[in-house]
Amino acid sequence: MGPRITVVEDEDALGVLLRYNLEAEGYEVDVIARGDEADLRLKEAVPDLLLLDWMLPGLSGVELCRRLRTRPETERLPIIMLTARGEESERVRGLSVGADDYVVKPFSTPELMARVRAMLRRVKPERISSQLVAGDLDLDRETHRVRRAGREVKLGPTEFRLLEFLMQSPGRVFSREQLLDGVWGRDIYVDERTVDVHVGRLRKAINRGRQRDPIRTVRGAGYSLDENFTSPRPASAQRAEAS
Repeated sequence: MGPRITVVEDEDALGVLLRYNLEAEGYEVDVIARGDEADLRLKEAVPDLLLLDWMLPGLSGVELCRRLRTRPETERLPIIMLTARGEESERVRGLSVGADDYVVKPFSTPELMARVRAMLRRVKPERISSQLVAGDLDLDRETHRVRRAGREVKLGPTEFRLLEFLMQSPGRVFSREQLLDGVWGRDIYVDERTVDVHVGRLRKAINRGRQRDPIRTVRGAGYSLDENFTSPRPASAQRAEAS
């Protein structure tokens, strides 16, 4: 299983969005809507990271954070606070009670996912990999380099994020709207046809000669990284592709 992340967020739509994007990255996700319920659940099981809203029913996020830092089992739990409060004094207060990072709503989903990865790499490096591998494709999140069969593939930042997003969930079909939310973020308006343009650019960059196209187009549904592509190829097929 991937790293376990608990989300404490009382906005249903945001909770659904966070669950979807975190699970797409391979995390095991638990969403809790109340601060007092989260307080009880975190006594039973401690996740690898906590996304904690500032304003919650039952018990505020600030008070929950303070309590967690007083318990030996959660005193080192990585905590990212989510809040609409952007004033400096409020940020200082959140950090002073023990939060490790602070994200102001509305936030960019790709940026939040990057912060989650960065924090897990820092505090629990054994729980998250900096590399994604599928078939003969290798993607390095730290160096932002992609190689196919040893050949370096030059990608723009959007194509890199698109490939990274697809490689995290081989076989899963994403609609254009889901790709827009996961790669571009909800706060940026981009026409759905833009997804087709960038998928075309990505295909052109990673496919050469008779190499298999790892991206599958599902008519009327969207795109996915072909789960069959992740299987090792026979040596004869690899030689044919290289020729």
